[in-house]
Amino acid sequence: MRTILHAALAGLALLGLGAGAQAESGWPTKPITILVPAAAGGPTDTVARLIAESMTRTLGQTVLVENQGGAGGTLGMGRIARTPADGYTLAIWHIAHATAPALYDTLKYDPVADFDHVGRITDVPMTIVSKAALPPTSIGALIEWMKANKATASFGHAGVGSAAHLCSLLFMSEVGVQLAPVAYRGTGPAMNDLLGGQIDLLCDQTTNTTNHIREGRIKGYAVTTKARVSSLPDLPTLDETALRGFEVSAWHAMWAPRGLPKEAIDKLVPALQTALRDPKVIERFASLGTEPVPLDQATPAALKAQLVAEVEKWGKVIRAAGVKGN
Repeated sequence: MRTILHAALAGLALLGLGAGAQAESGWPTKPITILVPAAAGGPTDTVARLIAESMTRTLGQTVLVENQGGAGGTLGMGRIARTPADGYTLAIWHIAHATAPALYDTLKYDPVADFDHVGRITDVPMTIVSKAALPPTSIGALIEWMKANKATASFGHAGVGSAAHLCSLLFMSEVGVQLAPVAYRGTGPAMNDLLGGQIDLLCDQTTNTTNHIREGRIKGYAVTTKARVSSLPDLPTLDETALRGFEVSAWHAMWAPRGLPKEAIDKLVPALQTALRDPKVIERFASLGTEPVPLDQATPAALKAQLVAEVEKWGKVIRAAGVKGN
């Protein structure tokens, strides 16, 4: 009888251990890192930190943001592609993820096949801005100034293939003027130099320019979307002024290494969608001139379809321009 009792107690203990182990293994059991493949202080960094704060509350684990700039975001995204697919390392990046194949002949990952696509986050309008001391006060006057000062004027961007770079390429092409490009490891450093007057012009997302324009630290000339943005209602669109048909926006999304456990993806997608419904996120996005995408776009299938289409679209543009990443 004693042997049977001991066996029964041992069995119960094992069941208890098994139940405890199962509870402890429920994802997530430790902090999660979101990698932003650009320097801190830029627009994607702002988006990532807002999303991370909301997801922390939803998932019950701290969601941290880490920055790793360089090579138009390909250093950071390459790291994600090589990271174990356990759900604890994610990435938030933007349109530059779609431009990488056309820009980098030696790219060591496939932007579509080597990642799990969690969901799209926001489509951010962009703005043509300058240092505060630049003389022009309208987009028409700015274009004339660019033509008159093309030998000495500079146009900053966040690295080859970045949204800022694509916008500047298209803008200068439409204007018919090529200014000296100045590349940075993200729009954070580029904006710092614009604020300091070291460069003349920048095409940057409203998430990074709105407050600076409002406070007079830089000059805003136009937005790059077909409609004006509510946070900068007095700023005209390029389409309504000098450049008919001009339209560029920087869409942001979340990715993970390919092969996430089902439990992780099943929790990440709802957590991201919850963040996009978070009143604080919506309010902060609005103050920066953007808004969350509809929830039917914040899904793995919708993001993958978007990425495939953008790889094809921008591949044609970049190859036609003859641009290559460093």
